[in-house]
Amino acid sequence: MNQAFPGFLPSDVRHLTEPASIALAKRIRQIGLNTPLSPQPIQTTYIQQGMGSTPILLLHGFDSSILEFRRLFPLLAEHQETWGVDLLGFGFSDRPAGVQFDPPAIKTHLYSFWKTLIQQPVVLVGVSMGGAVAIDFALSYPESVEKLVLIDSAGFAQGPALGKWLIPPLGYLAAEFLRHPAVRKRVSLNAYVDSRLVTVDALLCASLHLKQPGWLPAMIAFTRSGGYTFLTDKIAQITVPTLILWGDSDRILGTADAARFKAAIAQSQLIWIPECGHVPHLEKPQTTAQHILEFIYR
Repeated sequence: MNQAFPGFLPSDVRHLTEPASIALAKRIRQIGLNTPLSPQPIQTTYIQQGMGSTPILLLHGFDSSILEFRRLFPLLAEHQETWGVDLLGFGFSDRPAGVQFDPPAIKTHLYSFWKTLIQQPVVLVGVSMGGAVAIDFALSYPESVEKLVLIDSAGFAQGPALGKWLIPPLGYLAAEFLRHPAVRKRVSLNAYVDSRLVTVDALLCASLHLKQPGWLPAMIAFTRSGGYTFLTDKIAQITVPTLILWGDSDRILGTADAARFKAAIAQSQLIWIPECGHVPHLEKPQTTAQHILEFIYR
């Protein structure tokens, strides 16, 4: 792709070096999304490509962005209409003053995005915290979700460990801790089995959204809300067919919750991704895409 990077992205985007990262960043679009959350449209960033009968909608993890789908997105878009969106309070979407950054607001914003741009049932794919968002969304808006894919999903786990420290003045200091390059690199090294994948480009993809205005207060607000700790007793209410993909060496959430999801969700299948950590969509994108597409076509 020869076009320039979108002007609404931080200027450091020009330092991306890997073709997949550059290609996805250049594909990011922005829409002024009307929602019940604010009298003004919320500038929301998303990606879209491909054609097919049932759209796929990708939801990223905690303190992340749609750039984490740089390897998975093109593989899915070859076969199906594929979307990704930066959740409210995260990624490159705006963080308007006066808006609550908590699970109910994230769900409302996501529904407004779906209703405005997609308007038909989707295969909803959630990664880590995005899995918890997907569960909450599927239970609240069952008409919007045809199938569910959970990749190393949150839902049973407790909220972000940082949450108990996010009270003034520790809120600022604790959230700033997340911004430190050494901290983010350590988290990335724990997320992969193959440490060679933790490149300079990968670290930039994982931190580029930190340049967005309002990142710090939105992070504090979300974490103080408790996140998705309320979902545990609701997971068994999921009725749509569900695929659970899990890295067999996940050091972020561990592996025990994979079996818990399988036991709780009636129409579910669990597939382990071998020699893989917390991010199969980045570490084993071909395998992950193959399993998702087979699940869709089944």
